[in-house]
Amino acid sequence: MNHPYDPEGWDHWSRAMSNNVKFLRKDATFVPEVRSPTVRRRELGALLRKLRTEKGLTVEQAAEQLMFSMSKLSRMETGHGAPSRRDIRDLCALYEVTDEAERKRMMNLAVEGRQTGWWQSYDLNQFADYVGLEADAVSVRVYQSILIPGLLQTPDYARAVNEAVIPQPDPERLEEQTEVRLRRQERLTQDPPLRFGVILDDAALHRVIGGPVVMEAQLRHLVELSQLPNVTLQVIPFSVGAHPAMDSTFNVLEFADGVPGVVYVEGLVGWVYMKRSQDFERYVRVFERLCQIALPPRKSVEHIKKAAVAQHKAQ
Repeated sequence: MNHPYDPEGWDHWSRAMSNNVKFLRKDATFVPEVRSPTVRRRELGALLRKLRTEKGLTVEQAAEQLMFSMSKLSRMETGHGAPSRRDIRDLCALYEVTDEAERKRMMNLAVEGRQTGWWQSYDLNQFADYVGLEADAVSVRVYQSILIPGLLQTPDYARAVNEAVIPQPDPERLEEQTEVRLRRQERLTQDPPLRFGVILDDAALHRVIGGPVVMEAQLRHLVELSQLPNVTLQVIPFSVGAHPAMDSTFNVLEFADGVPGVVYVEGLVGWVYMKRSQDFERYVRVFERLCQIALPPRKSVEHIKKAAVAQHKAQ
């Protein structure tokens, strides 16, 4: 008889333990998704910028005619400012938007952009912008070289990661950060579910976060989540050697309704959002290359199982 922690006995053990892991399988019932005010502002901003350029106006010229400050109009166009109903009426008049359906759409976007997202009740500082984008993305592709991505983390693993931050958060703040991470994970099982593609460097599987017990549970959780139809998980083994993203980690987010995609890069220097089309396409090409050199999904899962067995033996 196979030992339950041997690779050959994994499936039996995984089924027995999956009741203790919070995730939904392929036949899961999805819960409705709430539209993100962050993305509604970006959608409206892209539309306003398009209307202005079609009229051949600079930001300065348009702001002068609207009696806006340039910074106010610029913030609207970048999605950092939420126009009022009166602002929308004035903008439609200047840009000669006469179609009633289009005017109504712009007004609705402005209203939705002023709503409060669930994450805004937490003290997330600049990271709130990312959570707002992630909340309405239709697709997120992540390359991580050191850590398991937040959407795939167990609570114990998430706590261990947050405890290592300098300055270390107090216990209340730590629990709040963990709660936010778990709420974000609902995107994987909402309707429609987020398409989530993940490429992990081998190092992310072997850096023991929280100790062998926590790490084993985290790796087992990855195997379970890989069964979701909207999750694709691949691993770049150490044997591959050099690859084009060795010195970086990044998230590529895509949206519906013509909202421009964005690349998110996080590190000690802060949060960087790359929104230029040429930057976005470059990161997409890099991710596609990583997909080619990584293990296929099925072999990646077997690779993760072996790493979990090694963590169990280390206990």
